[in-house]
Amino acid sequence: MRVPHTLALLFAMMVLALVMTWTLPQGEFATALNDQGRAMVVPGTFTLAEERVWLPPWAIFTAVPRALADAQVIIFFLFIVGGTIAVLQATGAMDALLGAILRRIGHSPALLIGIGLALFALGSGTLGVSTEYIPFAAMLVALCVAMRLDAMTAMGIMIGGYCIGYGVAALNPYTVLVAQGIAELPPASGIGYRLALFLPFVAIGVHHTWRYAQRVRRAPADSLVADIPEAQPAPPPAYPPVEPRHWAILGLTALALGGMVYGILARGWYLVEVGGVWLGLALAAGVLGRLGADGTARNFAAGAASLAVVALLVGFARGIGVILEDGRVLHTIVHGISLPLQQLGPELSAVGMMLVQAVINLFVPSGSGQAFVTMPIMAPVGDLVGVSRQVAVLAFQFGDGFANLVVPTNVVLMAILGVVGVPYDRWMRFAWPLFLKLMAAGALALVVAVRIGYA
Repeated sequence: MRVPHTLALLFAMMVLALVMTWTLPQGEFATALNDQGRAMVVPGTFTLAEERVWLPPWAIFTAVPRALADAQVIIFFLFIVGGTIAVLQATGAMDALLGAILRRIGHSPALLIGIGLALFALGSGTLGVSTEYIPFAAMLVALCVAMRLDAMTAMGIMIGGYCIGYGVAALNPYTVLVAQGIAELPPASGIGYRLALFLPFVAIGVHHTWRYAQRVRRAPADSLVADIPEAQPAPPPAYPPVEPRHWAILGLTALALGGMVYGILARGWYLVEVGGVWLGLALAAGVLGRLGADGTARNFAAGAASLAVVALLVGFARGIGVILEDGRVLHTIVHGISLPLQQLGPELSAVGMMLVQAVINLFVPSGSGQAFVTMPIMAPVGDLVGVSRQVAVLAFQFGDGFANLVVPTNVVLMAILGVVGVPYDRWMRFAWPLFLKLMAAGALALVVAVRIGYA
């Protein structure tokens, strides 16, 4: 059975969301401002709406441009990143670096998979890095293909690392710290248990990706993307040597990345400021790479144009949430899913919380947004069923992070897949078994957390 194009899948989900606004009870929780001035859901205040809001069928079509406008920061960031990467590639610096890496670790794909996945997980688990990985997807695919692997292996390294990092994050400011603040826990508390989980969960991702990579190396025809032309990069037959100007461009790129990390951590930067850094990098790389004004502009425009479909995916994914919010059923869904947890014991309740969070992630793929919607409910539910609030936060992390592997509303996932030309249905054949393994391990970790009194 052929899976439809991702845009068709997302549009079908928008239709389903619209039908839900017609059929589900409409309601909402009361909200109150916290100390930071953010509106928080007040547990126990869910009430049905006195008057029903009826969204007309054409709300689907108006939701798309509204969603594109709502996601404009991410979309424009993607355009800038695509243009910058095209400029960097045109200078030859990336190919030269790729050749240098291959000469050092080209004999050891296991090293690339192990170290690469761990580094991506570390960046996501500490800094909350996700969107910032998008620029490196094409280069990682080229590296893997040159090592007789494939684009799917590269996605296992990058996306697997990003999602595992979010799932077992130690200090992620967008998920862990937000959820702990809502649950009234000290910031970064319980870090010891989360650090102990990091290596075992990374090992699951490495093992899953390495087994697939071995199969591809033995029989390239077994690659899940062997018949996908867009997922077959054509690396240069001979990588150029790293010249002084290449080192200058690579050094400037490293400096820009360091500046982004500093800005995110110390100055509260987000995609607007980070996008500005990428744009400046493109201009500087064009000068150092001797591309000239016209060459820099042409390459930048071509790189940005290549991400037009990715931008549409981002807008359609956000459109699902727009319809659910307009139809006043988003809180109804959260409320209905959370009720059965009160009928379970502590261990099963903790596992149930994880499953609930994974389902909710389909509708609220933003980690911080999901924390603000669900944690005001899950934390007091945990109090009632004997699950500590620290365990409730961990269940949120697992459900949110691991589900990012498979939910098509995750704009980071869809953007990375779109950049390298890997269809969503092929990715699911690789990622679904990994998702089940991580969820099973997460369930075990939650049961242990309840038993040891993790708080």
